[in-house]
Parts: sequence; structure tokens; C-alpha cells
Amino acid sequence: MWRNLASNLFTLLIVALVVVAGMLAWAQREYTGPGPLAEPICFRVERGDSFRKVADALVEQGAVTSAFILRVGADYADKADDLKFGSYLIRPEASMAEIVEILSSGQSTCGTEVNFRIGVTALDVILRELDPATDRYVEVVRFDPVDEAAPADYVTVAERPDVRFRVTVAEGTTVWQVVEGLKRAEFLTGLVEELPAEGTLAPDSYELRRGDDRNDVIAEMQERQDRVLARAWAERVDGLPYETPAEALVMASLIEKETGVAEERGLIAGVFVNRLRAGMRLQTDPAVIYGVTRGQGVLGRGLRQSELRRETPWNTYVIEGLPPTPIANPGRASIAAALDPEATDYLFFVADGTGGHAFAETLQQHNANVAQWRRIEAEQGGN
Repeated sequence: MWRNLASNLFTLLIVALVVVAGMLAWAQREYTGPGPLAEPICFRVERGDSFRKVADALVEQGAVTSAFILRVGADYADKADDLKFGSYLIRPEASMAEIVEILSSGQSTCGTEVNFRIGVTALDVILRELDPATDRYVEVVRFDPVDEAAPADYVTVAERPDVRFRVTVAEGTTVWQVVEGLKRAEFLTGLVEELPAEGTLAPDSYELRRGDDRNDVIAEMQERQDRVLARAWAERVDGLPYETPAEALVMASLIEKETGVAEERGLIAGVFVNRLRAGMRLQTDPAVIYGVTRGQGVLGRGLRQSELRRETPWNTYVIEGLPPTPIANPGRASIAAALDPEATDYLFFVADGTGGHAFAETLQQHNANVAQWRRIEAEQGGN
């Protein structure tokens, strides 16, 4: 009898172990296999949320099938205490294991972004939300921080701790414009005591956090511009008529302000290089304008004859060679053009009415192009 009882108990134990092993294998497949989510969702973890609360919310939103398995798997992976608040994009069929990794990464990939844009002629602030269905940001609020108070919708959302902030600096801005713009970025801290040297702030997009110091932001901009310039200088072509990276930065700024057409940068650079080699004055209006404004704002009108004749360090109709400083912050493409200009015989260019320029090898050709441009200006002025 005891032998039969022991045999039966042993059999039951084996069956139980098989069942447990099967359940563990099933639970593991549930934890690591594709999840039930059919459409992407933006899932928010609030500060202080428990893992149990998060697991229940994921079940409610259809991202996981079992809160219990999710909690056990996270415990086993030693991730249950690693939740980070924020908004996270969870893609279709994400496994429980993948979701745990996402929620413990601390790198919000969804939700709200504030883009503070510093342009040549204006500032604007754009608050946008990521649409999980399209994986694209949708604009919610846009306003001008100079002339408009921040809308209530912006103030409410921008105060959330997981909002991501970005400052975007346009090519061709001056250091004064950038610093003045940063002063209006209410999410930044710190006072800027001195303006950086002109041209030394890289036009780019910068991911920031609320409370970042403006001086640290400026330092990052300078470091990026230094790296871009150093790389381009190391790869420069031979025979350029400027001898230092600083002079190349001046040339790049002239190119940046002369054309907004990407394809023209190399050609504009080629013309300027040809003029320097020939001992001709550069005669570029944006440099003259900088001598009038010192980079503090936009002139907003045409140059006067008196300004074209006035001697300033930046009046390239009067001075020989390059101006003493850049006239704006040039972008990567203009720096590259300055150090690898297009080979050309052109010595002149003038606006052609399409946003680009008409180029010429001789003064006679150039005068014809200028006459054509004046006719276009007259027609535009009459409309």
C-alpha cells in the first residue's frame, strides 16, 4: 500500500513539474513574444507611478495581455524598480520585454516637444505632439514670443516635466540675434554677460531641458561650429586666398548671406575666390549692411548710396580683401563651399529675380545682367 501511495505521489509530482514547466515556458513566450497591440500608442508614465499601476494601464490600453506576467517578467529582469516618468511610443506587436525596456530607458520618444526657432527675421515657438498612428508631429500651438503672450494651452503643457525642448538656429543669423532669442526662451536660465565672437555659433538643432543655462547652450553651439570648421579646414583644397580657419569663416559668412539657393554656394565661393586672386574688391552688399547694423536686427530697406560710400571695416566696396570678422553664423554647407569652391571663370553676379543669381565673366555681361535685374525690380515695384 505504502509503495503504491509513494508511486502515485511521485507520479503526481512529475505531472506537477511538467505542468509548472509548461506554464513557465508559456509565460516566457508571452513575455518575449509579439504583443497584442495592433496600432502604435503614446503611453505616459506619471512621476511616482507604481509598476502595478503601469501594468494595469498597459492591459487597459491593449498593449499587453497579462499584468501579472508583465510584473513577474520585470521582476525577473530586475527592471521593476527602473520605471522612468515620461511619454513613450509603443509600436505594434511590441513584446512585454520590449515594453519594459522602453519604459525603463528614460528616453521619451513620444508626447510633447517645444521647438524654439531663431530665424534671421523672426522668432517663433511651436508646441507639437507626436501622432503615434503616423509617427509624425502635429502642430498644436505656434506663437511669436516677441509680440505675443504665450497661449494658455502652451503654458499648461510646457510645464509638464517630460516635455522635450529644442532650440533651432537658422543659417545666417548673427550672434546678437541668437543671444537675444535665447533670452526669450523662458525655459532656459542664466544671464549672458558678453556676446560670443561673430560667426562662431553653429546653425543647428539643439535638444535641451527646462532649466538649462544659456551659457552652456552657447558653449555647445561654439563647440559644434569649431568641429565643423576644423573638419572642413583639414579637408580644404589647395591654393585658397585665405590662410587661417578664421578667414575661411569670414568667407563662409559672406557666402551664407549672399544666397539662399543651396546649389549656388560653391559658385558664389568661386566668384569671391576669383576676385580675391585678381585683387578686386568683393563688393558684397550683405557685408555693407553688417557695417550699418552691426548684426543687430534686419536693415529692412535697401542700402543708400551714402552707406555704400561710407568707410566701415565691413564695406567691401571700400576695403580690400575680406572684412575683419564674419557677418553672420554660416552653416555647414557654406563653410564647405568656402573651403572647396567651385572652379569657374565668373567674376560677377547679380540677382536674377528668381531668388538666385545671374553670373558673368566680363563687366559687359554683368552690366547687361544688372540692367535686366533693374527692369525686374521696376516691374515688381509696379505690381
